[in-house]
Amino acid sequence: MKLLSSRDFNRDVSLAKRTAQSEPVLITDRGQPTHVLMSIADYRRLTGEGESILELLAMPEAVAIEVADAAADGAWAHREPLD
Repeated sequence: MKLLSSRDFNRDVSLAKRTAQSEPVLITDRGQPTHVLMSIADYRRLTGEGESILELLAMPEAVAIEVADAAADGAWAHREPLD
């Protein structure tokens, strides 16, 4: 676990965030631990919390779906064409 003073955290938040991707960052104030910064994946693993419905609906990776021609599909073959 990486230790970081509040002053150093305020100077370089990006460094703290990058470090938190690989290990928790313990933030101290006057030498006393006050906060822990960790990745959301680590937090979810620790709390047992899963993805929210909004994250699931966002579908980060697109899925290709092939759509067959409705006229060639047997489901609509029995209908007469519209004039």
